[in-house]
Amino acid sequence: MFIRMLWALCAIFALSLPAAAQEASDDTTTVTDPAQSVSVAPVARDEEIAERILEIMKATGWFKFSRVEVKDGIVFLDGRTNSADHKLWARNLAAQTQDVVAVVNRITVVTEANWSFAPALAEIKSVGNRVVTSLPLILLAIIILPFTWWLSALAARGLRRWFLSGISSPFLRDIVARAIALPIFLLGLFVVLQVAGLTQLAVSVVGGAGVLGIVVGFAFRDIAENFLASLLLSIRRPFRSGDYIEVAGLAGSVRSMNTRSTVLLSPEGNHIQIPNATIFKSTIVNYTASANRRDTLMVGIGYDVSIARAQALILEVIGAHEAVLNEPEPMILVDDLGSSTVNVKAYYWVNARDFSILKVKSALLRQVTKRLTEEGVSMPDDAREVIFPQGVPVLQLEGAAERSALALANQEFSDEKKSATGPQATAAEVHAVEGNLGNEQVETEQATADASIPEDENDLLAEKS
Repeated sequence: MFIRMLWALCAIFALSLPAAAQEASDDTTTVTDPAQSVSVAPVARDEEIAERILEIMKATGWFKFSRVEVKDGIVFLDGRTNSADHKLWARNLAAQTQDVVAVVNRITVVTEANWSFAPALAEIKSVGNRVVTSLPLILLAIIILPFTWWLSALAARGLRRWFLSGISSPFLRDIVARAIALPIFLLGLFVVLQVAGLTQLAVSVVGGAGVLGIVVGFAFRDIAENFLASLLLSIRRPFRSGDYIEVAGLAGSVRSMNTRSTVLLSPEGNHIQIPNATIFKSTIVNYTASANRRDTLMVGIGYDVSIARAQALILEVIGAHEAVLNEPEPMILVDDLGSSTVNVKAYYWVNARDFSILKVKSALLRQVTKRLTEEGVSMPDDAREVIFPQGVPVLQLEGAAERSALALANQEFSDEKKSATGPQATAAEVHAVEGNLGNEQVETEQATADASIPEDENDLLAEKS
């Protein structure tokens, strides 16, 4: 098998040799067919034909080392020239000579270095002529383009002031005005290109700009996405400056919004920058869209206590608080039966713009606990089982029984006195403990008012003046 394959490769190589030789000869030698019918008895002799062709070639000065040989009417041309056109000319000359049967052109084309500055000077002169011819078009472009730019800026300013004054967002007003005024400048650009006869060039440039825009769009996809998100947020306006919102797991009051991100002020005083694309694609919880917010608190009472009585006491305390709204009315409902307590949940509404939800809940829990304790309502801890394997020793000290009875009597007297005086907490007690029931976010904004944020200079949420 190997010997057969070797013979096949040798045969293929042998068959390819003539073709390769012919291709090699084609690179340096050209053969022409007879330009006229071949005569049987030629008049001109081979020496005369060779001498005549050689004289003409030398007279042109285009050829070096010229040599012409003629055999039986076939002309063989040898020599060197620096132009392929000259080589072709020599072939045509020999082919059109009397009694020439065929031409074998073996003239070599050798390109020589040209140290003349004439071509460069001619090209510079041509460019200068074209510039002089285009001077009127250049002057027209210098006049029209700045004029249309100024006219479009004037139109945008007038639109923002007179026709788009109803749009509250300055950023949105500027975008709409520029979008309407842009065709004015494009019209001037089209006029200049049309007069200059560059309409097709303009189409090509626009097409290339479109491809470039796609490439740049992929490279700066996040920047473009945030810019479009800021534009859509300016149109929809799901929040305003100062609103307390929660988005993407982060909460805070809105400080400002720019073309890239929205700045939040957290309750801890931190400034959080969230990309606008993230805000636009996430769920937004706006806590200050409505002034009133509902909150809850849980109280566990013992199974030995009247649930209705405990509910009435809790409702009395919550309803009397200054921060709790009367409408909607508070609700005191049994929520769950625990291991050792009946869990009662209170639902109440608070004006979140004026009062702090956290401080109000703290004050209500303190007052409810105080009132239930004074009324003898037990609030036991979770049940626990304690095992004493050796038993619990009971030691009776001398006089302990008398002291226990006296302490119990004093406790009963104290409870009766408290019931007579009433368990209501005063407003002074509330403010002394919680400090101030006002919204703590206002205090946070006041504490961080001197913070310098560069993004605040271009606030897209700023209302129109």
